Amino acid sequence: MFRWAGSKRKQVERLAEYWSADFERYVEPFAGSACLFLHLNPDHALIADKNADLIEAYQVIIDSPDEVFQAMVRKKRIASTYYYLRKQDPEKMTRFDRAVRFLYLNRNCFNGIYRTNRQGTFNVPFSKASACRYLTKREFMDSVECLRKAEFRDWDFGTTLRYVRAGDFVYLDPPYMVDSRRMFNEYGKKPFTPEDLHRLKCHLEKIDERGASFVVSYADCKEARDLGEDWQLKRMRVRRHIAGFSDARRSAYEVLITNIEK
Repeated sequence: MFRWAGSKRKQVERLAEYWSADFERYVEPFAGSACLFLHLNPDHALIADKNADLIEAYQVIIDSPDEVFQAMVRKKRIASTYYYLRKQDPEKMTRFDRAVRFLYLNRNCFNGIYRTNRQGTFNVPFSKASACRYLTKREFMDSVECLRKAEFRDWDFGTTLRYVRAGDFVYLDPPYMVDSRRMFNEYGKKPFTPEDLHRLKCHLEKIDERGASFVVSYADCKEARDLGEDWQLKRMRVRRHIAGFSDARRSAYEVLITNIEK
């Protein structure tokens, strides 16, 4: 439904191997496009993200899917329409219009990046319409049926993880914080920091103590190996686009950190 920088859409089959119908609930504290959740389609879920605009858009789409879809597709996929909507003040719009605007900008911005300046203003440029296919009406409505099984919250990951209980499956795909190389992690006013990474490690220990299961996706780096030193760690090769261009691809490695025996 949404595009998101760093989405694990191409890795969902490998990630899905850790899921079992025996889990009582799916929990995801860094929702983004929630592509693994949509792929698994669990019966119960808690989906959260500190991006309140994203969570509001999900909630409005669930409440009024047909109206949101029709309002989005009626808008022309051209630069002038895109920049007109981008400059609008979301605080002066209704919840419905904000959701339509968010979805339209997301499907038409460069590389699916959500990025704001320090004033909180969305500032990603337009991408040509051919760069991203819209979902069909049927695909859109099928996604909504899945979304309706989840509880959505605009929470920091620490708040979300305090609600994890025995029997939960927790998938975490945090922004990458890598000291040894330049990685883009400033999508909003507050970037992901070493302190956040330490908080995450403490929460993983608590999740395990409660009898819940987790899988973390992270760039292959020292920080990831420190994060996963007490758990199973699997290295996997992925394909990435440099600056979003299909002719500038390279291989990279990520790791999966988990307390699930495989």
